Amino acid sequence: MNFKKLGNTDLKVSTICLGTMTWGEQNTQKDAFEQMDYAIDQGINFFDTAELYAVPMKSETRGKTSQCIGEWISKKNNRKKIILADKVVGSSSMAWLRPNGEKACLNKKQIEFAVNRSLKDLKTDYIDLYQVHWPDRPSGAFSGKLEYEHKNSDNSVSIEETLEALNNLVKSGKVRHIGISNETAWGTNQYLKYSEQKKLARIVSIQNAYNFLNRGFEVGLSEIAIREKVGLLAYSPLASGYLSGKYRNGAMPKNSRMDLFFDYWPRYRTINSEKAIEEYWNLAKDFNLNIAQMAIKFCEIQPFVTSVIIGATTLEQLKTNIDSVDINLNKEIIKKIGEIQKKYPNPCP
Repeated sequence: MNFKKLGNTDLKVSTICLGTMTWGEQNTQKDAFEQMDYAIDQGINFFDTAELYAVPMKSETRGKTSQCIGEWISKKNNRKKIILADKVVGSSSMAWLRPNGEKACLNKKQIEFAVNRSLKDLKTDYIDLYQVHWPDRPSGAFSGKLEYEHKNSDNSVSIEETLEALNNLVKSGKVRHIGISNETAWGTNQYLKYSEQKKLARIVSIQNAYNFLNRGFEVGLSEIAIREKVGLLAYSPLASGYLSGKYRNGAMPKNSRMDLFFDYWPRYRTINSEKAIEEYWNLAKDFNLNIAQMAIKFCEIQPFVTSVIIGATTLEQLKTNIDSVDINLNKEIIKKIGEIQKKYPNPCP
């Protein structure tokens, strides 16, 4: 396993991070335990969860993922062996997320409620990396567009207020470090600015989507990530499974994510996505590579990436994904990946 420093901290995280969002929905607690056991055995020390998991998001499964992790930590008594990342939701109309149906937002009161609940779910007294899951302001984080469309954000909690609340968690010891997710270049710079101006906790990571079909992070954010030591935690390296090749030619494996929740993940179904996927499939085949491993490795070797978040519903998938650390992408492969990107630039932003 390979390791990188998490931002400017003294923590070294595995460059493969274990994603967990299917635990409690597509996966049972037994499945989760098996995945965590295997990941640890392979040298992974970095797990990522969120207060609202499992997905798809609904009140019946909220917290189930973190509870699986908490039960595992309690049983194994190995909290110090893992670096645990959690996330608090931004602005949301999901009334079941907060007491009395209060609208979720990133103010001090709600952040404190969320972290205390997560600590209980995870059966721990501290979280290594606490991340804002998405901005409180309208930012187009899940719009499927590269272009920015400005919307009034007067009713949103300011980044300054959110950062002050996160800083309080660091001071209290409940949280060691903080990060952001689904954020823009402007938002990232605002966090950095207020951290410097007001001597508040500094973000150490940004968790955004990044894969062959969505390389928007490279425009603007990649330079910030490198220069400011706010490395990318790349989620969806397989584009919700599409870059595994299992959905090629209209295939729909039974009990797969798209079979169960097709309407929930439209991001990777666009005009050119299928054409691009086919070219990446053929490239992997030409070099005798597994397309999923090629896709994950491409993310891992980027200089702005700290860790790649992988998820799996079967142990076999997990083994394949983790084994990506052992493959090599030579200059010719990288060149051909670039050629496909030029032909089909960011078909699924």
